[in-house]
Amino acid sequence: MGIEFLEAGPERVMGRMPVEGNTQPYGLLHGGASAVLAETLGSVGAAVHAGPGRIAVGIELNATHHRSATSGHVTGIATRLHGGRTLATYDIEISDEQGQRVCTARLTCMLRDR
Repeated sequence: MGIEFLEAGPERVMGRMPVEGNTQPYGLLHGGASAVLAETLGSVGAAVHAGPGRIAVGIELNATHHRSATSGHVTGIATRLHGGRTLATYDIEISDEQGQRVCTARLTCMLRDR
């Protein structure tokens, strides 16, 4: 997938991913690739929030695809909406290099003891 992390903390995680190599047959960024980026960023935030000795397991992901991307990179920013003892929820915005929204996603993770 080629995901690079640019920032990672319990409240916000930022990363980017190349469009090339993550496209569907028409040359557009695959919606599943956007979902992978969203779940990866949100899961990392949830794991950092959970802390040592705990794990984050995704239990719900939804994604709305707004426009296509055909080249360059897309950047995702996961922002914590809720951080509790057993659940963490993140809003993830994915944008193209022009700053236009490509996808909006929400991820909820269950937090458990390792």
